[in-house]
Formats: sequence, C-alpha cells, structure tokens
Amino acid sequence: MTSTANPAETFSTTSAVELAVVERSGFIESRHSGSAIVIDQHADVLRSLGDPAAPVFLRSTMKPFQAIAVMNAGVGLRGAAAVLATASHSGTQRHVSVVRSILAQAGLTETALQCPADWPADGAARDELLKDNGDKSPIYMNCSGKHAAMLLACVTNNWPIESYLDPEHPLQQAVLDVVERFTGERPVASGIDGCGAPVHALSLSGLARGISRIRTSSPSSPFAIYRNAGILCQAVLEDGWALDGPGRANTIVIDKLGVFAKLGAEGVMVMAAPDGTTVALKMLDGSLRAATLVGLSLLADAGALSRDAVDEVLPELHLDVLGGSSVVGQIRLSPTL
Repeated sequence: MTSTANPAETFSTTSAVELAVVERSGFIESRHSGSAIVIDQHADVLRSLGDPAAPVFLRSTMKPFQAIAVMNAGVGLRGAAAVLATASHSGTQRHVSVVRSILAQAGLTETALQCPADWPADGAARDELLKDNGDKSPIYMNCSGKHAAMLLACVTNNWPIESYLDPEHPLQQAVLDVVERFTGERPVASGIDGCGAPVHALSLSGLARGISRIRTSSPSSPFAIYRNAGILCQAVLEDGWALDGPGRANTIVIDKLGVFAKLGAEGVMVMAAPDGTTVALKMLDGSLRAATLVGLSLLADAGALSRDAVDEVLPELHLDVLGGSSVVGQIRLSPTL
C-alpha cells in the first residue's frame, strides 16, 4: 500500500507553530513546532494551533480504533488484554505474558506474529533478556499485543491468518470502518505502519473527535461499537501499566491524572480528560519528548485538568536537560504558546 496524498496537502513548516523549546544553560538549543487542537466533549473547538486540518498519519494513536474493531468482531477482550490490544508496550515480562495469553486463546504461537522482531523498550527487561542469552523477537515489539488481538479476531471469525495485515483483509476493512465512524472522516492517504499494519492519514481534528468519542462512550451502551469503546477506555484507565510501561509517559498520565493518553510515532499524541475534553497534536520534527508536556498544558489551559495536578506530574516526565550530572536546562513550553 502506498500513500495517495498530494505531498503539498500534508503537514508543512509554513502552517506549524512553535509549541516547545529546549533550553540549555540559558540558551535555546532546539525548537519543536507543530499543530494542535483542543475540543470539548461536544466536538466544539476550544483552541486551534497551526493547521489541525492538515492530514497526518495517525501511527499508534490509531490503535484504539484497531482494538475496537477487534472487539466488534466478537473478541471479548477485557482488562489488561484489552489494553494490550491498544498498547505501545515496553516489553516487560508482564506485558509479554498477556500477549502470550491472547495468542494461546487463539491457539497460535509467537510465530504467527507478523510484526518485526525487536528488543524490549524497558531497560530492565532488555538487560534480563541479554543476561539469559535471549534475542530480539516479535513478542517484544511494542505492537505485539495489537497483532495478537488481530490474530485472535481472525481465528474467531475464520478469516485468513497469513494475510491479516493485507489492507483488503476483512479485519483491516473493519478497522477502516471504525476509524471513519468515530472520526467522521475518510482517510486522505493510507500506508504501512512500522509494525506492518495499515495506517491511515486524517486531520488532527478528526483524530481528536474520534478519541473524545471513545472517552465519552459507556461500557453499558446499547450499541456494541460504543459499548466496546467504553470497555476499552475503562480498561486503559484501570491498567495504565499495560498501555506503555513503568515510568513511561502515557502510563504516568493515565495513572496520575486519569487521562486517556496514547502516543504515536513521529510526534503524534492524543489525550482525553475525564470530561471528554481532548487534545490531538503533531510535532513537525517527529519528536515526542515535549508532546506530553504540551498536551497536558493545553488540557489545563482548557480547564479540563487541574494546573496543580499537572505541575505535580511534570517532574516525572524527564524534562530536565543535563550537563554531566547537573541539571542545566529544561524542555519547556514555547513562550508563544
């Protein structure tokens, strides 16, 4: 699958605004520009920065929609298993054991996973694997939970397993349907994500609408698609460790602030506060190091989060800039934000 978007119509430097800076020893060393949008639970725009109408590949912020498609296909994911289906996990043994349980439910082994082999992102897990003379494997790749859940959906519905990543596969068509129904947009481009699954390009506005709808869905909704969205959201909030990992940004935000948060590669981030207020942002340079800071600050500015609560969390986000062993600067919001 190749992109069908006109490069001139995609995210550009001319439309971006400065969102964050990196200060070292009183000198601005780097600047992070991008676009962002904040909407309320009714999808009314509270703030717009840059060009949130420009399409971006959703990357892993698409995982909640993929997980809902799996659940809609008759897979009763609950608890940590539901979270792993939407996770970009760090590969701890706790994560891996859940992924293996999903595969076992499907009657499959790790060899069925078509995501690339990788090392655990968690340092302790990686060190333990190396100490045991282990090697990188698809099971440790951050998308392995999503792939295991997709395989379980295929087994449940007697769909082909070998071609589960094909854009024309029934599962991938179901994913596309969920994306369109929640975001209210048709993708302007489609491609292949880093894990090998199809990925679609939409506006940040559409992404924010879709995530807000997930956050405001009820586990007791009479409509299956919204019931599954509510179940997924509830699971994420109860098992934040499964979505990311110990000491990692999404898990911290989920556990400490009750925010439904999901990062995506190349600087994409979504966060939905308890009242459904949602921010979607894209860093033009693809870096995520300031994305959580910017997202939380925009939600606090909108009144959806307590500023004091956000300030308590910021020290855990590794925003300090070091010179040797000393703190000599910080990643901080742009003065123009």
